[in-house]
Amino acid sequence: MKLTFEYTWPYERMMNDIYISECPFCKQDNVLTNFKKEQLALAKEGIKQLLIMPCCHGKLTILNADDDYFYTDEKLRGQQ
Repeated sequence: MKLTFEYTWPYERMMNDIYISECPFCKQDNVLTNFKKEQLALAKEGIKQLLIMPCCHGKLTILNADDDYFYTDEKLRGQQ
């Protein structure tokens, strides 16, 4: 599966906390996730991680990550 921009979602790291500026499911702003720095390190190695959004309990399966984006198995952008 080729990961394209539609399958990415941006995140920000502040200290040891990981924030998502807008939930891809319920659209809540500035969501503090329960994602740990150890999970982020594993995601950056390409080890699949599950992120359950605390705002609406939507589930993101993260296949990979870089310093700015989570790469998921679900099309998050361009949804109708």
